[in-house]
Amino acid sequence: MTAIARHLAPRPELADPSDTRDTGPRPGSPLWIYLAGVITIGFTALFVAQFRLGGYELAQLATTMLFWILLVLVVLGELRPVMVSSSAIVGGTPTSTMFTFAVLMHHGLSAAVLVQAVAVVVSGVLHRRSWHRIAFNIAQTTLACTAAGVAFGAFGIHPRPLETWTPEGTDIPAIALAGLAYFVVRGLLVCGAVALHERKPMIRVIRTSIAPQAMVYGALLGLAPLVVVVMEHSTGLVPLFVAPLAAVYFTATLSMRRDHQAMHDSLTGLPNRKMLILRTEEALAEAREHERVGLFLLDLDRFKEVNDTLGHPVGDLLLQIVAHRLTHSVRPGDVVARLGGDEFAVLLPSIRDGHAAKEVASRLRVALTEPVRLEGMTFDLDASIGIALYPDHAPDFELLLQRSDVAMYMAKESRAGVEFYVAERDRNSPERLSLLGDLRRAIDRGELDLHYQPKVSLEDGQVEGVEALLRWWHPVRGPVSPVEFIPLAEQSYLMRELTQYVIDKALNQAAQWWHDDLEVPISVNVSARDLLDSGLPEQLAAGLTRLDLPPHAIHLEVTERILMTDQAYSADTIRTLAALGVPLALDDFGTGYSTLVRLQRLQVDEVKIDASFVRKIGESPDDARIVRSIIDLVRSLGLRAVAEGVESDAVAETLREMGCHAGQGWWLAEPMPAAEAVVWLRNRLRLPSLTHEAVKTRS
Repeated sequence: MTAIARHLAPRPELADPSDTRDTGPRPGSPLWIYLAGVITIGFTALFVAQFRLGGYELAQLATTMLFWILLVLVVLGELRPVMVSSSAIVGGTPTSTMFTFAVLMHHGLSAAVLVQAVAVVVSGVLHRRSWHRIAFNIAQTTLACTAAGVAFGAFGIHPRPLETWTPEGTDIPAIALAGLAYFVVRGLLVCGAVALHERKPMIRVIRTSIAPQAMVYGALLGLAPLVVVVMEHSTGLVPLFVAPLAAVYFTATLSMRRDHQAMHDSLTGLPNRKMLILRTEEALAEAREHERVGLFLLDLDRFKEVNDTLGHPVGDLLLQIVAHRLTHSVRPGDVVARLGGDEFAVLLPSIRDGHAAKEVASRLRVALTEPVRLEGMTFDLDASIGIALYPDHAPDFELLLQRSDVAMYMAKESRAGVEFYVAERDRNSPERLSLLGDLRRAIDRGELDLHYQPKVSLEDGQVEGVEALLRWWHPVRGPVSPVEFIPLAEQSYLMRELTQYVIDKALNQAAQWWHDDLEVPISVNVSARDLLDSGLPEQLAAGLTRLDLPPHAIHLEVTERILMTDQAYSADTIRTLAALGVPLALDDFGTGYSTLVRLQRLQVDEVKIDASFVRKIGESPDDARIVRSIIDLVRSLGLRAVAEGVESDAVAETLREMGCHAGQGWWLAEPMPAAEAVVWLRNRLRLPSLTHEAVKTRS
């Protein structure tokens, strides 16, 4: 339980109310009030003790060799405390305790607090501690000595510099009570400051720190009477007590080093997974009702490229820099751990809500993005962070870690940088794993069906084609929305099989229609990953040949996200599809915030404007302007514009006036099973080209 300097290390990045900087805690904060109170009371006790000592006795004491030997031993003991644990809360136990307690017994309270105060000042100056830490340490040791002096006084023991006292065997009860009073007062004062600074419950700090130091304090205070006996008989023998203290010091250091190695990462010095588990379990056990416990999982982006290009030594240096930046970007009490490789975890034992957690995550990313210069090169670091909160997302450490891991991969996939855990997007949840297995069986058994929604010309009502929409009727769950199972397939091995299933089914349906003189192209949605799969053109070419279909009988639709992937523009798949003659359409355009100029780089024939803009044409001038701009751009590039979500006559009329080529939506035609679609298509295709008024008549 050393000086509070170990606990109140300055962190200039923080803006916490109880943050302790070199200039001291923020005035008015709970920690500031506490330190001010302890310092005031402690210094009052110190001045009273010196007033009682008097100048004459002090001068007489200063003329003795024993006084200077004791002062040197107390200073040395204060400089090198015995570390009994690697925990930041536990701290160290100063060996000066033994000699200070010996001075208290032999020369009295006034001499003891004076010697201890001098030692604290010397130690503080040499370690460059701030004034408030030095003042607090003087105050808390003075109050501990005062408590011990009061305990001795209860037994009628009142030593003074010129009226020394040497204990005997019958004085053991008085020594035990005084030692207990010293330990309890000093322990409680330091634990109170640590609890306020670390924002931890007082009982937890006491439980964590008192037990490991009780034995060391017991040994030091127990040796103090022997020091007094030696002092009384031979001053020259007193320095010999340094030998047992050195043995205690090195034994404790060895034990602490083993403890530290077991709980910390050897490269960065950060806590490891074992320590993270302990600290998280403590935080969960002490979580308050209206607060959250946050666990972040952080993975460096493109770190493997550094290791592969420049070697592991440079990679190790980068990891050490990352560790330094992370630890200096969190609050006191938060834990930064390295789990292995370029993966780090951050524990927030107490956080207000998700918004506050995201602010911390954003601060961590900002700290990491500052360029790093190593080996004459500049590196730009970035990270993906997944956040899981207790009790919102998980009840224990293992689930918190698993779900923050899921959120981290979501952040990587979305390139958002920071993501919270979302159960609906977790492919590892038991319910979703069960649904994934059912989807696998549904594909194998051919239980998935296609419905078809027509695309209609807004000018003359002619059918431009139909879009194949996947439908699944689960034998137990009933209808399962594509919004639920398509993302699940995209995150698993099933997406390729699902795409192949849909294309085969659409090709077979197109063959049936075209061979029955119902020449309506069918559009199929594919993912960006499918579009980069070299097997896709082969499947289409084989299917078209086998079924004797022209390439334009099948169209492919891909979301705007493909525009964000430079890889798409040079992919062999894109060129092969273009050579094959299969038209490509860009779906949900307007939602990806991509640069519109990039559109001309992708070989598409059609652009579908997202329904979220189309539906609000009559409500929002901004959306109307966006739709008009997209239509103008698409037409200027020689492409067709198709509006999704046409749900009213007014919207259809506005789109036609804007020059939109075709529309798709429930007002024009609902998605239909194949049998109903055949009837609808035959009725519509029998009609000649329609006037605009005829477009409004839905069959």
